[in-house]
Amino acid sequence: MGIIHLETFILAVIIFALTPGVDTIYILNRTISQGWKAGIYSSLGILSGVLFHITLAVLGLSIILAESALAFSIVKYLGAAYLIYLGIMSLLSKKGGVTKLEADKKDSMLKIYVSGVVTNVFNPKVALFFLAFFPQFIDPNYKGIINPFLSLGIIYILIDLVWCVLITFSASFFTKKVLQNPKISLWMSRVSGLVYIALGIKIALSKRIVQ
Repeated sequence: MGIIHLETFILAVIIFALTPGVDTIYILNRTISQGWKAGIYSSLGILSGVLFHITLAVLGLSIILAESALAFSIVKYLGAAYLIYLGIMSLLSKKGGVTKLEADKKDSMLKIYVSGVVTNVFNPKVALFFLAFFPQFIDPNYKGIINPFLSLGIIYILIDLVWCVLITFSASFFTKKVLQNPKISLWMSRVSGLVYIALGIKIALSKRIVQ
């Protein structure tokens, strides 16, 4: 399939998954403030975003982000603005996350999924990561890059999926009883808002690494 050093690739992806990043914090934040279903839908949204970035890398469109400071900045600030917007909405909310979900379950889950997609898609460093990382595990003598790139992408997504499910249910288990208290749920919503704003600022301050 044109893949080399597969064992090293898998080990590296596991290490990356275990290292807390924007996506992990986002999923934990959703789970703790709104329950395990919100965490699962957030995970699916994040992984959909990952698939989007992998597709862009295969098509070569990620090179635009790597070479254009303007394109990188536009995507970066859109993603940061969206996270800050989510944070402000959480801070202004008069109800805790769990109560709100029960009132509008279907729409909320769809919105949570879309939020996960947007959060990942508008993080330009994800696109640059795949563009720089995957080629190291593709045989340079192999004709064509699409098959090995997609294969590595599928492996990456599967490993990430397992990790996302584990952290979602772990976080849900430890916070389920706590969130049944409306006052604590509201407090968690406020904390959640601050986390979103912090993540937005983190992305806004990220810099493009020029090779």
